[in-house]
Amino acid sequence: MIKAIALDDEPPALDIIASFCSLTEAIDLVKTFTRADEAMKYLSNFPVDLLFLDINMPSVSGLDFKKNLDPKTMVIFTTAYSEFAIEGFNLNAVDYLLKPFTPERFLQAAEKAKAQHGFLHQNALAKPDHISIRVDYALVNVPLADIFFIESLDDYLKIHLQGQKPLVSRMTMKAIIEKLPQSDFVRVHRSYIVPLAKIAAVRNKTIFINEAEIPIGTSYESRFYTAFRK
Repeated sequence: MIKAIALDDEPPALDIIASFCSLTEAIDLVKTFTRADEAMKYLSNFPVDLLFLDINMPSVSGLDFKKNLDPKTMVIFTTAYSEFAIEGFNLNAVDYLLKPFTPERFLQAAEKAKAQHGFLHQNALAKPDHISIRVDYALVNVPLADIFFIESLDDYLKIHLQGQKPLVSRMTMKAIIEKLPQSDFVRVHRSYIVPLAKIAAVRNKTIFINEAEIPIGTSYESRFYTAFRK
């Protein structure tokens, strides 16, 4: 089942989306929001598969909101303004629902999301066993099983490895987290990513891996403990 939320500044529009979601077993609408900041805060702690997103909102454009989302989050735009359609599809939206839309048109969009979710899930089943990292002028294959943790140093990353010296690469935390299997690695601090399998213990908001002690950032705490308990 596709886990979804909806964001629209008009509560009646959210009621319609909730009603239409009840028509299909493919989508589980877990929460609705009228404020963009609350929706983004929720997503930072509880990622979902799909977002129904209004475009014309008073605090922020839905188009801008989409640009700040995890690329893996599917989006179906819902709006009364057809002039945004092209830009919406340029942002790789699953579909673009023009208000007022019918239940039949909504279910068409839901089927598109279902197909895309199935495709993404199928690809995710084949986990990589290494990632390729550029170090100086060379491309290095790093076995995932050898990574103790990843540390951010401004514009560089320091990849701490088992049985060898750390690798230093010029890349961002966002770039490397997209390369890593999310079921195995989790960001626990603005400066640290850890592999769940390498954690020896967790105590007083500190993760112990080998001889390293890694702090858990407040904004990452909820997501880390959810992943760690799994």
